[in-house]
Amino acid sequence: MFSKQTKTPAKTLPPAAPSTPTPALVIPEQPKARPRVASLISDGITIEGGVTGDGELQIDGVVRGDVRVGRLTVGETGHIEGSVFAEAIEVRGRVIGAVTAKQVRLYGTAYIDGDITHEQLAMETGAFFQGRSLKFQRPATPPPSQPAPQAAATPLSGEVLPAPAPIA
Repeated sequence: MFSKQTKTPAKTLPPAAPSTPTPALVIPEQPKARPRVASLISDGITIEGGVTGDGELQIDGVVRGDVRVGRLTVGETGHIEGSVFAEAIEVRGRVIGAVTAKQVRLYGTAYIDGDITHEQLAMETGAFFQGRSLKFQRPATPPPSQPAPQAAATPLSGEVLPAPAPIA
């Protein structure tokens, strides 16, 4: 079910009879899935409003609104005014707003004015960052469950315990 399948080249079938000269039949391979190309908001383009998707996005223009994508690259001329959410973010341009991602990389030309929530944060010399760096808190693994200790004053089947004395 989860085993690795090996690719086989196109198969050719032998002719029906040796005396009949027919061309070999070629069975084509299954079509390959095309790699997803990053979308681009180029320099000179301004978007007023949010941008949402699950693919890869490169911003070299201006976005005034929240950006929520799978992977984001902000080019040197890129400018975002709003919150940013992605799995991975690379910033060479300007972001004014909160940044949330598992992996954040700020290059030397980056300018961030806002909090960064991350699992991994890398900054090159020269990057400007004003805000808080907040690390994602992964839930701690609970200790192995242990049976609850028996209290000393638990009643056995049918046994009645005396009421506690009032505190004076």
